Amino acid sequence: MRPRCVISLVSSAYTHTRKINSYFKSSVLIFTTRNMSSATKLPKVFVTRKVPEDGIKYLRNKAEVTQWNSDDAIPRGELKERVRGVDGLFCLLTDKIDAEILDCAGPSLKAVSTMSVGYDHVDVGECNKRGIPVGFTPNVLTSATAELTVTLLLTVSRRIKEGIEAVKDGSWGTWKPLWLCGQGLDGATVGVIGLGRIGFAVAQRLKPFGVAKILYADAEEKEYANQLPAEYANLDQLLEESDFVLGCCALTEENVGLMNSSAFKKMKKTAIFINTSRGGLANQDDLYQALKSGEILGAGLDVTTPEPLPTDHPLLSLDNCVILPHIASATLKSRNAMSELCARNIIEALNGNSMPAEVK
Repeated sequence: MRPRCVISLVSSAYTHTRKINSYFKSSVLIFTTRNMSSATKLPKVFVTRKVPEDGIKYLRNKAEVTQWNSDDAIPRGELKERVRGVDGLFCLLTDKIDAEILDCAGPSLKAVSTMSVGYDHVDVGECNKRGIPVGFTPNVLTSATAELTVTLLLTVSRRIKEGIEAVKDGSWGTWKPLWLCGQGLDGATVGVIGLGRIGFAVAQRLKPFGVAKILYADAEEKEYANQLPAEYANLDQLLEESDFVLGCCALTEENVGLMNSSAFKKMKKTAIFINTSRGGLANQDDLYQALKSGEILGAGLDVTTPEPLPTDHPLLSLDNCVILPHIASATLKSRNAMSELCARNIIEALNGNSMPAEVK
């Protein structure tokens, strides 16, 4: 007998409807998939969002899957209800997985995995106390994130945003020798904060542009930096010498607000700051002042605090600042690979094995 998909419609705790037509409009579909041919009781896995299909396909036949089938984040109240009694939790970076959620899940919870590289939204310490492994999805989004980082750098440095606006608003006139001139990569010094997988991949992709020197700041020197080659530097040296400063590191307690007024003052006035790591790396008020005053030339952000950034935020008023809606990993190939790896982490842990990608 082929597996059957059993779909149950569960009304949100935040909506109360009486008529069946309004019920279907206001409630979110909760999909439950069970293997009806198996006599073995399958573990229960809850998926907190509509995710790429490769992850759901992997879970089928291996687990009873319940999914919050919406593009929007699951409300916290719903999350607390849906995790009760599950064995595995497939979450996203918008889901705060803390002691309260773990308490709601109860002792049945044996695995948590997030479909992201960052995991600061998961209380890993609390999970460790309870013997719950935490998985994440590194490596599979490295190329996509590196591509977007280079795209953002070029968009800012070559003033693409201003050029598009000029075409739209009619200010594009006759050719002018100095109009919309930007900064080039040829002969430039690039400073990478965090030469991990993504930082290294970004540096690799910048080399063909004729970059003269690559500096990197990290907790320790990296042997593989010689492949670029890249020169190890302290943060002050990197900021003072670089034409482009790229935030590519994981967010930790030590580097929250690392890029602040003091850091921007050390940068060249012609320098550009790019951040595709985490919004918390930069103090956005200080960044605004640095851009507004001309302390640095420009900035490009794919990550902000908060997300989404309010539409009246001062940074959005600046021509020399480009902000994207956290789309660094947004290729179909990358997102499907992230979804499948997240699912594999959960199933392997539930089978008593090590996760393919576990937070240590």
